[in-house]
Amino acid sequence: MRDIPAESRGWVKNLQHHKGVTFLQINDGSGPNHLQVVIPQKLAKDAALTFGSCVKVDGVLKESEGRHQEIELLTSSCVVVGPCDVFEYPLKQKTRHPPAYTRDFLHLRPKTNIFSSLLRIRNAATMAVHSFFQEKNFILVHPPILTSSDCEGACEVFTVEPLNSDLLKEIQNESENLEHKKKDSILDPARPNNFFRQPTYLTVSGQLHLEIMTGAFTKVYSFGPTFRAENTIGSFHLSEFYMVEAELAFIQNMDALSTVMEQLVKYIFNAVLKKCPEDVEIFSKNVADPEYMKKVKNIMESNYERMTYTEAIALLENSDEKFDYPCQWGCDLKKEHEMYLTKAVGNLPVFITDYPADIKPFYARRNDDGLTVSALDLLVPGIGELCGSSLREERAEILESVMKKQNLVELLPWYLELRKFGSCPHGGFGLGFERLLQVMLGVESIKDVIPFPRWPNNCKT
Repeated sequence: MRDIPAESRGWVKNLQHHKGVTFLQINDGSGPNHLQVVIPQKLAKDAALTFGSCVKVDGVLKESEGRHQEIELLTSSCVVVGPCDVFEYPLKQKTRHPPAYTRDFLHLRPKTNIFSSLLRIRNAATMAVHSFFQEKNFILVHPPILTSSDCEGACEVFTVEPLNSDLLKEIQNESENLEHKKKDSILDPARPNNFFRQPTYLTVSGQLHLEIMTGAFTKVYSFGPTFRAENTIGSFHLSEFYMVEAELAFIQNMDALSTVMEQLVKYIFNAVLKKCPEDVEIFSKNVADPEYMKKVKNIMESNYERMTYTEAIALLENSDEKFDYPCQWGCDLKKEHEMYLTKAVGNLPVFITDYPADIKPFYARRNDDGLTVSALDLLVPGIGELCGSSLREERAEILESVMKKQNLVELLPWYLELRKFGSCPHGGFGLGFERLLQVMLGVESIKDVIPFPRWPNNCKT
């Protein structure tokens, strides 16, 4: 190739001094491969180059004589845009820092090779989610992050109030003055002193608001942050994470739901492997276990297995495995149970259907047996539950009966009202985006597939 004048800007990932010449490897974040830059040693010394610094270099691109790169940049000008003190910098050259170490430096973690690959993969997976739904004519909806409802009913919510307590008093006084001016206004002295005049939370799911949309659209989806106030610090839980949720009108069986869920997972996997093969390879070589690619292949190419909850419990009860949590019909499946079930079907994803009504939310459609509901979870090897879904109870009288038993009618009157004004059979699912990345890349902890992880006692940066 002929020499090509070029300019490059990026961050120094490696620096080596040799007699009369200095070799730099710089990266601008666009891909995993570094550009080798050859600089006269005097120029490198005058520029005060260090590992981690941000630089701008000018020169000519030419075919490399080395074995590890096809081209290199012979520079005639080098400017340090942002210096880096290598003695204070917590990331060291030619060192593969463990994930637990880099979590202490979230503001610097994107500079590591592995995490920069993760962010490119996450970007590709995000775009794949939107492409999948757009190609199938779903409408994107942005459900609120602030909500007055606890969708799951498990009280795992964060409450929201302004930090300035004087603001609450100001709002309260203004509200009372307005009500005094209204004719026949009756003030409620027991009314909570809240910013929104009622308890308000960070959302745990956009599902209920997506259900509103199925009264006007046949297919909708959302993709955004959700929050769970759980005292859990394991490898699969975060206090803030991203959910892909979809709701479909006019469906009356779980096969229709499971088909979309399976198609979505496979679509994302294929899109990421096509868009970021070199980034995925970095995880394959440096992070994942030796069986990682086999799991990925199974998820991409196999037909997902299906069994009922009753069949799953029988399989667990008849196994020789010693579980920490004994299981019987009516219990909620624990992580160890979910892992065993995926192994029992040949290390494949498996849909578990028809759960007991008592362990699923109030909105799941009741089956004719009176004991179970039309709910299904997708379990995947190494992770357990990836997706949760159900047909929604569209029969107003049955839904009202269930909501009365759980004291939800007064809390969610609008949800019941949806069934009275042009409702239809519908159902939907939610997919944990970070868990998807975990299984896709063979990452042990969910904290290492999100830019800024939050978990109990930890909200850094």
